[in-house]
Amino acid sequence: MGVSYKKLWKMLIDRDMSKTQLIQKARISTNAMAHMGKNEDVRVEVLAKICCALNCTMNDIMDVIQDDDTNRGGQNG
Repeated sequence: MGVSYKKLWKMLIDRDMSKTQLIQKARISTNAMAHMGKNEDVRVEVLAKICCALNCTMNDIMDVIQDDDTNRGGQNG
């Protein structure tokens, strides 16, 4: 299972906001932003801070991507 933050990047573009501005407004680390840029996991606290800063929900900024095995109920074959 993985995550995608494409919704967040689109939201930033739509709001004419840079990643640096989001880091400052949400008070998150550049390290957390770097992880998100690679679609890596970050702490829920980071996501909550972003949602508060952007007045949105987690569903508005990310998608959970299920692996093929998960889609088949974890069965092989």
